[in-house]
Amino acid sequence: MTALAPGTPAPDFSLHSTPDQKVALSEFKGRPVVMVFYPADWSPVCSDQLALYNELLPEFAEHNATLLGISVDGVWCHIAFGKDRKYHIPLLADFEPKGAVAKLYGVYDEKTGESERALFVIDAEGIIRWSYVSPVGINPGADGILRALENLAKEPAHATH
Repeated sequence: MTALAPGTPAPDFSLHSTPDQKVALSEFKGRPVVMVFYPADWSPVCSDQLALYNELLPEFAEHNATLLGISVDGVWCHIAFGKDRKYHIPLLADFEPKGAVAKLYGVYDEKTGESERALFVIDAEGIIRWSYVSPVGINPGADGILRALENLAKEPAHATH
């Protein structure tokens, strides 16, 4: 699989954030979205990566960007993980059918049954503007995300039809 490239319309999806609430990508139309696919709750690299993004939420907010964390873990696992780590990032369960959204974005690893460690910056019109797949054992940090958001802010607004 290959991650969807910049310039590609971001496929819409709806995933559970709690047992009785779903979050759809289309809800964020009109503002940038940073999608963080990660392999698994509780793993050391994922924990560090999400902790960094949690600390940088004020910087993401300066760009009016919404951050969404996505893994194949179930909603109850996400709730426990987010509460334990004090994350203020919605963690979405790509649980059943397993990895369906990761597959849409070309970042599902059939061998491990988990998503790859992948980042997507989607513009206000729903177009992928930047994507990056990191080696699974390496925290990709936030520099690429912040650069992509800064580039979005520099671009002239697209004409509406």
